[in-house]
Amino acid sequence: MKNLEDIMAMAQNVQNELQKAQASLDTIEVEGASGGGLVKVRASAKGRILGVSIDESLLSPSEKGMVEDLVAAAFNDARAKADAASATEMSKLTAGMPLPPGFKLPF
Repeated sequence: MKNLEDIMAMAQNVQNELQKAQASLDTIEVEGASGGGLVKVRASAKGRILGVSIDESLLSPSEKGMVEDLVAAAFNDARAKADAASATEMSKLTAGMPLPPGFKLPF
């Protein structure tokens, strides 16, 4: 079994790698879409919204309810893609770590 210093050094290394991974998540960009691409939401893998695009064909008062629904759907799509990108990045980091089955990091 490893001595306590080795275990502490490994824990510090893991913490540093997790911090780097968290910082990199804000640089990964995903795009959620709805209405066949009429509404698009760009977000970082951390979930920060970077932009919203709404096709001009939807910009009439009679389409207000539909546009609201499409914006919500595009946000949800972007969030799902951000979660997937985050999980992919974190799994790269934890691939070599001896974590117990079912253990998830707090991200």
